[in-house]
Amino acid sequence: MLRFLSVLLLACLSFATFSFAASKADVETQFRQWLRNDLWPEAQKAGISNAAFEAAFKGVRLDWDLPDLAPPGFPKPKQRKQSQAEFSSPGSYFSEKRLQGLAATGRSLASAHASTLKRIERTYGVPGQIVLAIWGKESGFGRAKIPHPIMDVLATKAFMSTRPELFRRELIAALHILDSGDVKEAQMRGSWAGAMGQPQFLPSSFLKYAVDFDGDGRRDIWNSVPDSLASIANYLAQKGWQSGRDWGFEVAIPSGVSCAQEGSDLARPIAEWAGMGIGRISGKAFPAAERAAAGMMLV
Repeated sequence: MLRFLSVLLLACLSFATFSFAASKADVETQFRQWLRNDLWPEAQKAGISNAAFEAAFKGVRLDWDLPDLAPPGFPKPKQRKQSQAEFSSPGSYFSEKRLQGLAATGRSLASAHASTLKRIERTYGVPGQIVLAIWGKESGFGRAKIPHPIMDVLATKAFMSTRPELFRRELIAALHILDSGDVKEAQMRGSWAGAMGQPQFLPSSFLKYAVDFDGDGRRDIWNSVPDSLASIANYLAQKGWQSGRDWGFEVAIPSGVSCAQEGSDLARPIAEWAGMGIGRISGKAFPAAERAAAGMMLV
């Protein structure tokens, strides 16, 4: 009886393994059909040539190790809490220990790239220290590992993620980037979420905001520091950066002021916040030029 049960168990395990592998193979087949029958007409309508389309997807493979996947025919994934920092409390962004490390590196890079940063500030009106700060937070000043082939990520997520429409748009945008000649596919690498290069731009943001600042004829946010920094500044400028203003002030919020007033949609003149008893940690008054300008609460 024990021998029989052992054989039966092995048979069940073998069947389960075979069944799962077959299902994966079925999904791979469906993926190839989806590329040709579903995605290609949309890409063609967007102006991508058949030759460019075939070349872009020649070596693309589904990446089964990515998070937030919902393969067709597989059980629906459990709702997963977003792990990216921007979906959680902003406290992690203000970790004193991490900021001190970034600041030390940032000071040396501010000196090394001083002329480029000055030219960027003249062109876009965004202070060099702000550009450096974002560069440091997004990719550790370009030193962070950005391991994923972006076409694999976007194609996988457009075909079988929990947010396929978002990644489908980004996949079409990535085809336009390849078509532009700014970067070769082998060099177009990003995060598991599809964010590319040193500024961590999604492909649609690259098309809108990336710039060629080193004058080599290509927008290269993977290898060119001037292009990466200027692209960050251009992004901020086009999103409404106001020259002459600081990014914010550290304040103490009195217990009688509700934190429910937090958020960019609840901005009001800084003089009004001060009238509620909100004051700077430094003890200094808010600059006179800032008092009439709008500010938002970030807790």
